[in-house]
Amino acid sequence: MEKPATLWDRSRQAVVAEIVDTALALFAEQGYEATTMAQVATRAGVSQRSLFRYFGTKEDLVCGEQDALGELLVATVEAQDPEMSTWDALRAGFTTLLTAGNHTPQRVLEISGLIFTNPSLHSRYLEKRLRWQRSLVPAIEKRMGIESGEIPDARAVGVIATVFACVDAASELWVRHGGKADAFELYEQALAAVRG
Repeated sequence: MEKPATLWDRSRQAVVAEIVDTALALFAEQGYEATTMAQVATRAGVSQRSLFRYFGTKEDLVCGEQDALGELLVATVEAQDPEMSTWDALRAGFTTLLTAGNHTPQRVLEISGLIFTNPSLHSRYLEKRLRWQRSLVPAIEKRMGIESGEIPDARAVGVIATVFACVDAASELWVRHGGKADAFELYEQALAAVRG
């Protein structure tokens, strides 16, 4: 059973959410590149020192949850029934990510739009996604009945990379459609085409 969040945890989550709201409003008003951490701190009513305790960089204001989401992805894939296919286990993992956290679809669209249109954010996002892929290898090797070795197995790495490419393609298309297309359907279309 999951331990309930403490008052401190809930307070911290509220502060983080308020800072992210403030940052996204500033990015919308004046652009991501033109917005400074000092402006975010001032508008959010926190010191720059406090802001940097919550977010190490400006990119983390947009991509900061990626590490926790990566851990959730691995845990979700590992928790799937051993009889479930590798493809379905990975889809279940990404389905959990899309419904995790307190983000509304509109907030996810805002954040995704920033990531896909800003080179420095997109680079940071891809860097974290590559870490997710590496962390998934042992779980996928196990699911595929492959003995883990010092060097990852090409089959497991290939399946993971394919799923990530399809998820990213679907996500980017979803953003380009203004959130009106069904992201899951876009993913299914991309994966079906790749798998033949």
